[in-house]
This record gives sequence, structure tokens and C-alpha cells, in this order.
Amino acid sequence: MSIIANIFVTLVALEHLYILVLQMFLWTSPRGRKAFRMSPQKAEATQVLAANQGLYNGILMAGLVWSLVQRDPMFAFQLKLFFVGAVITAGLYGGLTVSRRIALVQAVPAIIAFVLVLLAGL
Repeated sequence: MSIIANIFVTLVALEHLYILVLQMFLWTSPRGRKAFRMSPQKAEATQVLAANQGLYNGILMAGLVWSLVQRDPMFAFQLKLFFVGAVITAGLYGGLTVSRRIALVQAVPAIIAFVLVLLAGL
């Protein structure tokens, strides 16, 4: 069960690496605008805010990676729950305030990872 849990935590980390790249480096590109459904004007106007948000997504990704390489099993378990829980919180908040799609794309995989981590830790 822990292998499956770690696979899901890895997928959530990779998703946040992708979001970091979109928000920090590709925000005004056609790919970035398409991903976030924005006009070129809105993308230009919000570029600095997006880069800041991308940095936070990078912190979440780094925490998830840390949880995967941490050698102490109990601390790794705690890190996984904390950082996956933070992703769930961000995904649900985004789903409530911006678009339900955010909850589906960000929160649902994290909820699955959270449950799998809990089951693996029992």
C-alpha cells in the first residue's frame, strides 16, 4: 500500500511542478493562457501575481518531494499528510472561489493520495 501511496504523492508533486512552470515561466504564452483560460491582456496584467503563486506551488512540490525522500518513516508520514493536506486545502479553496475545475484537478488527486497515505500508515 505504501508504494501506491508514494506513487500518488509523486503524481501530486509532479502536478505542482507543472503548475509552477505554467505560472512562473509560461503564464503569458499560449499554453499558459489556455491552461488558465485567460486573454493575453489579463495574462500580462497578472503575470507578477502568477509568478508568486507559482513559487508557492513550488514550495508544495518541494515539501512533497521531501516527504518521499525522508528516511524517518514517522516524519515522512507526517510530512506527506501535511503537504498533501495543504494541496487539498488550496484545491478546495480554488474550487470554491475560482473554478470547480481547480478542485477536480488539484484537490481530488491529493485527497486520493491523503487516503492512501493514511491507509499505508495504519
